[in-house]
This record gives sequence, C-alpha cells and structure tokens, in this order.
Amino acid sequence: MKIKTRVLLVDDEENIRLLVKVNLEKVGYEVIEAPDGKTALALLQTTLPDMIILDLMLPEIDGLEICRLLKRDTRTADIPLIMLTAKNDEIDRVIGLELGADDYLTKPFSQRELLARVKAVLRRAGNKEESSEELTLGPLKMNFSQYEAWLAGEKMELTPKEYELLRLLVENAGRVFSREQLLEKIWGYEYYGDTRTVDVHVRHLRSKLEKIVETADAIETVRGVGYRFAKKN
Repeated sequence: MKIKTRVLLVDDEENIRLLVKVNLEKVGYEVIEAPDGKTALALLQTTLPDMIILDLMLPEIDGLEICRLLKRDTRTADIPLIMLTAKNDEIDRVIGLELGADDYLTKPFSQRELLARVKAVLRRAGNKEESSEELTLGPLKMNFSQYEAWLAGEKMELTPKEYELLRLLVENAGRVFSREQLLEKIWGYEYYGDTRTVDVHVRHLRSKLEKIVETADAIETVRGVGYRFAKKN
C-alpha cells in the first residue's frame, strides 16, 4: 500500500483548515491539523510530517517564531515549509524566507494555486539527493552530497533557497539568468508575484560572499536582464 504524503497544517482559522484539508485529501495527501503554535510543536514531538503549511498570524506564538524554532531543530530543519499570511506588508514574508521557509502564499489564495505550490515544493525536496560531486571556484567550495558551501575554509550559513540559488549561479558561471528564470528554476513553478523574492535572496548571498575579497562582487547584476556569477579567467 502506498504511503500517503503527510502535511501538517497550522492555522487558527477553522474554515481555512477545513477548506485546505478537504482539497489536499482529495488529491491523496494525509492532513494533520493544529490550531496554534503550541499544538503544532507538541505534535512534532511525536509525528514528523513531509511538509508544513504554517500561518504567520497565530495566537501566543506567531508563525515566524515557529519557523525559527523549526529551522533550528535538526529534526525539523529540512521539512519543507510553506507560509500563509494575510498581511500586505512584505517584511514578514521576507523574514520568513530568510529563516528558511520554502515558499509563501498571501490570503486569500486559490486552492488550485496552493496545490501547485505544495506539489512544487515537495518535488524540490525530493530532488535534494545530490551526488557526491563537489565544485570549487576560487575560495568557494560546494559539496552537493552534504548540501554545504565553504568560503575560504569557513562553512557558510545558508538557507535552503540561498544554497540552491548559489549552486545554480556557480554551476553556470558567466551565464545570465533573468529574475523570472531564477524564480522558475529555484522555486519550481511559474511565479506570478513580483520578483523581489529573488532580489532578497541575492542581497543576502552577496552579504555572505562579501566576507572574502575574491567573491565580494561575484554575483553581478546585468542591467535590465538579471544576475550572473562572474566567470573568472
């Protein structure tokens, strides 16, 4: 018997939980629910899901704090996570992405879009079984089997998306990618929101690469097009 993919849905709005649960179960997912952060953390002590859908506006412990706790815990750090938010301000989405969330949806959202995002994030998570191949470019070394990057011998602290973005740019050094291409390749679907998500991740990657002179300007902006990793002679 095929084991169902288990999704933990954390949202304090019962109608949202019911709607999402029905739609996910309709296409074969198993859904466990939590109305707040405390309940979710308690569930995670005994049950580890394949994915977490987390509302940011939760009572007592908000979604950002939950996300921070999950990404600090080795048991839950690699579980794919989609954030739900009703806020118009982008700062919470940006912080969530910086903490390691894989994607976000702003309420109200269509169930079709949610299902597409869930499928895309799970597909990317399943493709992380890299080979033992390594890549070295100057002081930057990437180990794909261990999902690690080292800069001048010091391990870089990267979120999953930062790592994937850096790998794509480094493996294609000299090639220019548009923001739309990067969204499709890293986030795994045609993204119909704005492209600031890419800019945020590039900005944070640059701040980490700036620690070494040789890589300080490694990610170049190609005006009117996008980004590339400088190909050194």
